[in-house]
Amino acid sequence: MIIINETDRTQYRDVWILAEVLFGRVEPVTYELLGAARRLADIRGGNVCALLIGKGVTGQASALFEYGADTVIVADSPELYGFNDELECRIADRLIRKYRPEIMLGAATARGRALIPRIAVRSVCGLTADCTQLEIDPENGDLLQTRPAFGGNIMATIRTSNHRPQMATVRPQVMKPLQREEGRTGKLIAENPVPGENGNIKKILELVRNTEGNVNLSEAKIIVSGGRAMKGPAGFDMLRELAAKLNGAVGASRAAVDAGWIPYAHQIGQTGQTVQVKLYIACGISGQIQHLVGMQTCETIVAIDKKPDTPLMQMADITVTGDVFQIVPELIKAL
Repeated sequence: MIIINETDRTQYRDVWILAEVLFGRVEPVTYELLGAARRLADIRGGNVCALLIGKGVTGQASALFEYGADTVIVADSPELYGFNDELECRIADRLIRKYRPEIMLGAATARGRALIPRIAVRSVCGLTADCTQLEIDPENGDLLQTRPAFGGNIMATIRTSNHRPQMATVRPQVMKPLQREEGRTGKLIAENPVPGENGNIKKILELVRNTEGNVNLSEAKIIVSGGRAMKGPAGFDMLRELAAKLNGAVGASRAAVDAGWIPYAHQIGQTGQTVQVKLYIACGISGQIQHLVGMQTCETIVAIDKKPDTPLMQMADITVTGDVFQIVPELIKAL
């Protein structure tokens, strides 16, 4: 195991993010990572570097510069078609050892959760997964990584003082991206695979986009969400009607999903999706911490519940105390 002493720390600089590109498009979570990295790098007096790995991805570098990257390191090769975590891990490990970043951030997506732990093990680094908050300890520069723990019942702040880089994955829709600065440029470095890196046990034959039953809550501006108080599928039919009037989407708590009233794709919270919308209307959701971590950064939160003292009613910007089956139909009628 490699232990980093005070002298070694000075050899590690800058904040890296692992960019995600899917079907020729930079995933929005990448811009959120760049926003977080920019804030941390400014505190540490360093630069922001985006690591961009894939086939035909070099053209995406301009967007990364415009959203805050100072440097983009690109590994662009036909061998990187699709998502090959074995090969991408070897490339990332080599580049980490070459350039020595102080911090490396990835997204807590399916891709990030598969790749980042591999990189952490290979690079002998600590890793905190599913972070919802990142800060810097002003005394020693440690990354303070906050995430839900013990089933979401507490928020734990973790540091990996003795290893570099400090690695974390961040939940989508938690960090705010920077405003796009059109025309902004930076340093582009090409670092393609080297001989010996491409010995894989698998090969990606084809990428297939699944469009059936997808619920893209991350791109909604308004979400109407229901919990146990909706009493059954018919209650969610009512919420769908309200969401349609608002041109919004329908979300749900885990209790409603576990009851079989609505598919898992609608679940918001620690074990579902994280959302950051302009308006979040919670109908009959008590607001356990597992749900709150998935929606607490929404711009305006409205809670409708019979009980005025639930956690969600306490944190909401606007509360309506009463029966959702009386209030929601009135809202639909008014709209």
